[in-house]
Amino acid sequence: MLLLPLLAACGAGDGAPPKDQVFAPALDPHAQSVDGLLVGHRLMAAGQYELALEAFTRAAGEQGLTADVLSALGSANLGLGRLNQAETLLRRAAKLEPEWPELWNNLGVVLMERGKTAEAEQIFRRAYALDNGQSDSIRDNLRLALQKLDETTYSEIIEQDYKLVRRGSSDYLIRKTGT
Repeated sequence: MLLLPLLAACGAGDGAPPKDQVFAPALDPHAQSVDGLLVGHRLMAAGQYELALEAFTRAAGEQGLTADVLSALGSANLGLGRLNQAETLLRRAAKLEPEWPELWNNLGVVLMERGKTAEAEQIFRRAYALDNGQSDSIRDNLRLALQKLDETTYSEIIEQDYKLVRRGSSDYLIRKTGT
């Protein structure tokens, strides 16, 4: 008998939330979704690489594994320091879109980061040729790769630090630290 009034109190009301309680807006299943690539590029610009990777993965589910999506996934993995995954994705994108200089530039950056300087130099040459020398970042990356190849010495190991600098939505530049 004592529990009956308590149970009645739980069921009372019209089911509406209290006026002072905040709820998320309802989901509209018929609304247009925001492009995952656009969201991902904005997250990349904000340095949120993990969230960008999720947005690019959603874009892959919606659009398929196009060169744009593969390049974006590769760039996000590059930002996260996952160089093997980035290289694999960027190589796949380059097969689909062999005339895209920024894509080749990003692949060159990955190769430089992995210590594959000779191959990176060839990739930067290709990107520079496809771009007709218009991009300063591609030219600077090629110059750095050539310089690094020329600096190879056998008598002394020179430890140099390089920093990856993001320019634009999916364009990267390699810079020496301390310069």
